[in-house]
Amino acid sequence: MIAIVKSTALSGLDGQIVEVEVDVSRGLPSFDIVGLPDISVREAKDRVRTAIKNSGLEFPVKRITVNLAPADLKKEGPVYDLPIAVGILAATEQLPPERFQQYVYLGELSLNGSLRGITGVLPNVLAVRDAALQQVVVPMENAKEAALVEGIDVFPASCLDELVAFLRGKYEITPYKLDLKELQDQLEEGAFFDFGDVKGQQTAKRCLEVAAAGGHNVIMLGSPGSGKTMLARSLPGILPDLTFQESIDVTKIHSLAGLLPANRPLLTRRPFRSPHHTASTISIIGGGRIPKPGEVSLAHHGVLFLDEMPEFHKDTLEALRQPLEDGVVTISRINASLTYPARLMLVGALNPCPCGYYGDPSRECSCSPLQVQRYISRLSGPLLDRVDLHIQVPRLPYEDISQQPRGESSREIKQRVEQAREIQRQRFAAEKQIGGPRRSKTSSVTCNAGMGPREVRLYCKLHKNAKALIKDAFGRLNLSARSYDRILKVSRTIADLAGSDLIEEGHVAEALQYRSMDNKNLS
Repeated sequence: MIAIVKSTALSGLDGQIVEVEVDVSRGLPSFDIVGLPDISVREAKDRVRTAIKNSGLEFPVKRITVNLAPADLKKEGPVYDLPIAVGILAATEQLPPERFQQYVYLGELSLNGSLRGITGVLPNVLAVRDAALQQVVVPMENAKEAALVEGIDVFPASCLDELVAFLRGKYEITPYKLDLKELQDQLEEGAFFDFGDVKGQQTAKRCLEVAAAGGHNVIMLGSPGSGKTMLARSLPGILPDLTFQESIDVTKIHSLAGLLPANRPLLTRRPFRSPHHTASTISIIGGGRIPKPGEVSLAHHGVLFLDEMPEFHKDTLEALRQPLEDGVVTISRINASLTYPARLMLVGALNPCPCGYYGDPSRECSCSPLQVQRYISRLSGPLLDRVDLHIQVPRLPYEDISQQPRGESSREIKQRVEQAREIQRQRFAAEKQIGGPRRSKTSSVTCNAGMGPREVRLYCKLHKNAKALIKDAFGRLNLSARSYDRILKVSRTIADLAGSDLIEEGHVAEALQYRSMDNKNLS
């Protein structure tokens, strides 16, 4: 007898339905799994056999063949333990056919028959919904995460014998329900720094406000201890709250990477990733033997902070160029090409020289001009071209540290940022409605940093004085075409913060102040 049980497989973040075909026939006892399984899937034979026996069920001493279809799609992970076990029980007529065929099964089996949680449940269940299926069985540990998908009945099971009793109609498992609104309103632990606690650095604070309002990348340059790291760690506190769809996108990536907290099925705070400078290129970009999302994808809709930026490997920094430009990262292998989202804000921090004190008014630099030049040259021109804002963070005098009153709080700054973002959302939403089919790509543009050439031409209208100023700066700073567009985007954001439809001369002048590293000019 042949039994066909439904499960899922992932290719990157995209999933599709997999049919687990189980044939139990006469012959010498054997257990074969085909259909491009990886090692962990092939090891399911021992887990499934032992789990069925220890659950008080009959494991057939016959020839068992399991085919995972489609056979040309790579199958990875222990997610197929449960559907294989159900298929064997169904093929040996231990389960009624009218019941087991209604569900999609996901889960890993332990040797005693209990179900263990798996990674990537959310993208898997989204694939179930996309296939127009409505019922899925998952381990109890993954019930909350699976229930995030609307329109799907999630049946949580704690062990194999419980599930068998349910499929035989002898035990009731009710679909798991989740209050999505209550989940969104819950605050995640671990508050960020508050801008009100950052002493001085008004120019840097203003720069980060502009960056948050437009989703722009930023680099901070300054002496050790000037406050660069504290400023960067304060940035997420002024970013707009995630929308529900953005929360789902962030949660999918963290679920696939196995980084979703057990008590947080939905991530509602923008991610802040801060890898060490010794991190490998694969850990930053993604990949590996079994491809996984890297830091650029884990920072999707959030902040990727690179402290001591020149200390990162050269090839790692250069690999950031494509994700920063396209908002996605593509990992190519012989068998497949995977794409992960990477729409992030890059925040870099660096010292002006190896010793850290070049240009410091109170401490002499011990580096030669050649050492300074070599150090800064670790950041290539094409990479700097993709960073909208460059800001110098000077050392604070004693008076600012000891006597300055508390500054503007993150909550106050966040209100202005959200007002500017709302202006941008309405602008791009209106364009999407007006533009018709040609504007299919614009649906992904939600802030000024994501504007393409067409949006820049439509929305970055300059006052005549502003045109004259940027024309002069273009020649004086030897700007590239990409830098020119990015200055226009930053100017548009500054104008949005000011509530102005037209980009004025002052808006362009402020945007030009945030280009201190053009031509790697540190003076």
